Amino acid sequence: MNSWLESLRIYREPRMLAVLFMGFSSGLPFPLTFATLSYWLAEAGVSRTQIGLFVLVGLSYSYKFLWSPFVDRLPFPVLTRRLGRRRGWLLAIQTALMASILALGWNDPSAQLATTAALAVLVAFLSATQDIVIDAYRIELLKPTEQGPGAAATQWGYRFGLLASGAGALYAAHFGGWAFSYAVMAGLMIVGMITVLLTPEPAESAKALEPMPGNTALERTVAWFRRAAIDPFVDFMKRPGWLAILVFVVLYKLADALIGNMANPFYVSLGFTKIEVANITKLFGFIATLAGVALGGLIVRRIGFYRSLLIGGILHGASNLMFAVQAMAGHDLGMLTLTIFVDHFTGGLSAAALVGYLSSLCNVAFTATQYALLSSLAALPSKLMSSPAGWLADRMDWVSFFVAMTLAAVPGILMVLWLMRKFPLRLPVAQPALAGND
Repeated sequence: MNSWLESLRIYREPRMLAVLFMGFSSGLPFPLTFATLSYWLAEAGVSRTQIGLFVLVGLSYSYKFLWSPFVDRLPFPVLTRRLGRRRGWLLAIQTALMASILALGWNDPSAQLATTAALAVLVAFLSATQDIVIDAYRIELLKPTEQGPGAAATQWGYRFGLLASGAGALYAAHFGGWAFSYAVMAGLMIVGMITVLLTPEPAESAKALEPMPGNTALERTVAWFRRAAIDPFVDFMKRPGWLAILVFVVLYKLADALIGNMANPFYVSLGFTKIEVANITKLFGFIATLAGVALGGLIVRRIGFYRSLLIGGILHGASNLMFAVQAMAGHDLGMLTLTIFVDHFTGGLSAAALVGYLSSLCNVAFTATQYALLSSLAALPSKLMSSPAGWLADRMDWVSFFVAMTLAAVPGILMVLWLMRKFPLRLPVAQPALAGND
């Protein structure tokens, strides 16, 4: 018991609290261009087809690996000299995020839909760029023995950020309107800004700004570009089955992505109020997700990555059928509670397995860039491949739509089975707790 209490004390460290609040800042903007925005658009009378296309505004999350090397290794004018490379970038991005969220909230989507889309694109781009810096900041700030607890602190902070801009934004919109709601969310970016100002610059941060080898400016530039933007991807492509792994990462959460952007329009069509949606899908769903993440971590520990991915993929894919049952039940709060529990619990379980698997794939020499690549691809279905979901929902009844979307889980499940057979994992001895009989 004493050893457990000693282990828990690490979460009282100032660095760990900083990581928690940075996670909050990372999660806050995401629903404002996705789930929360889709609810606003549905309420404003925007068609399902147009709402479905709005997932494209978040493509930055899927392509952030393209500019991550430059954000990672270039100084930000003035601020880097005064605050350091990581802190300078973060404070600049968070200031811009605050302004862009505020502008998005003051826009009227029913009258200026194109402007709404442009502002949503800007918020998503800045949010994805913030994620790049926060991931690097966390890795450099914490000691190697603190990376595990740091990952947990980040996830908890991120989930609370999602809760604030999900349920919190709906509550604020109910009482003060959408402009007020987005203004409150913009104000919450201060949490991340204060954290940056109170947290020291990581000692490792300055090393990336050291001069590269070479006799001329051109040689040094080529050496910098190779190290920052080429070597991480070349290293990953040396892994057996690397292309199949990338295909799997794209397909695994496809069914979840197809459902996601249509969920709020679905609730609106059944007559659920903002408060009902906030209470059940956001607050209760938040708790169910954390429970699923906890169980998912235990399953990974006991049976390994592949089997955990298989269980998570099957359960979460099948959970989409609950929405079909909900469509038949109509405005039934009890049924909605059960639907949300099954969906969020299995979603958390599958997410824990996926995050653990992606982390195991990264070479420690290129962790930030390789994880940016993998996490970007994992986000691709929700930003690009799910865009036709609204078009399909306009042409099908809800029951048929959710049954059809359930089938989208099959390709990811088949890829897990194929990877299990062709490329069994060989985890290093340093990670025995995650090893299983994959």
